Amino acid sequence: MTHKTKWLAFAPAGLLTIGFGACLVQWASSLKEKGEPTANWVGAGTLALVVLNSGVSLFGQGVVERVLHEVREKGPAAVVVDALPQAEAS
Repeated sequence: MTHKTKWLAFAPAGLLTIGFGACLVQWASSLKEKGEPTANWVGAGTLALVVLNSGVSLFGQGVVERVLHEVREKGPAAVVVDALPQAEAS
């Protein structure tokens, strides 16, 4: 797989997973509001956070693949680094 193919797979998958995880967080909080047993809403909340964080991770990998794609396509010029300001000697 090329970096572009990975980027085009990871980024949308990450966004979908983040959205799904956010929905699960709301579902877990509604279980708590309904007075469900603690084990039920804590388990649901844990699952929701795992899914949400997985989405962030997938999206982050998509960003990494995008940067690698840019570097491969444009070479080192794709990475713009400004010079650090130098302190004046007194």
